Amino acid sequence: MSKCIYCHERKGKRSCPALSGLICSQCCGTHRMASITCPPDCVYLDSNVEYQQKRVGVQFEQDRRALYKELLEFGGDKAGEIFYLLEAITFKHFHARRDAQDGDVITAIQSLRRSFSPIHISELASPAFTEVLKKEYKAFTDGQKVDSQMVSEVLDRGLTFINQFSGSGLRSTRFLSGLIGFFKSRHPDVADQLMKLGDSGGRIILPSGVQMGGQHAPLPTS
Repeated sequence: MSKCIYCHERKGKRSCPALSGLICSQCCGTHRMASITCPPDCVYLDSNVEYQQKRVGVQFEQDRRALYKELLEFGGDKAGEIFYLLEAITFKHFHARRDAQDGDVITAIQSLRRSFSPIHISELASPAFTEVLKKEYKAFTDGQKVDSQMVSEVLDRGLTFINQFSGSGLRSTRFLSGLIGFFKSRHPDVADQLMKLGDSGGRIILPSGVQMGGQHAPLPTS
């Protein structure tokens, strides 16, 4: 009998592409997208995506709270607003895209971070989300005096958080699942606004009053 590759106790009945072995239905249902970085094309995710997003969103909320506490202590409201902008843009762009991976977000933020480097690095054609993120950030800072060092630090801390939450899977979607599940379950009004803006191509308004479009999306830190 092939034992479950996760618990090593029950019989493994489902093929788990993330663990490259057979997993029992109990471990699959309990740990998928929580402690197992499931690929987006896994057949066992198809019928239960929102439920899984909500589950991962619970852990995301806890870890996110610690990050925001750190950001607010470091750079005040502005630091919190910058990372919220990244979250809002990410949700707006990816909430309905099943083929998205955490690596898409990480690559985009890394590219934005490099733009603050004193050493200019030429980049080849960027992925679509990288361009979206840079465009939204430019609109956010248009006409403002930006503390580049503070923004760089926020991006560095944000990247650390995303990488740690995402885990080591090459095709992990855990960060995106947690972010989407958190917004939809804890701040459904914000999620609805962002989904409408995504459909219309509109931009976001942050609580600082800086105009990013025609909707107001409050900063959800709890």
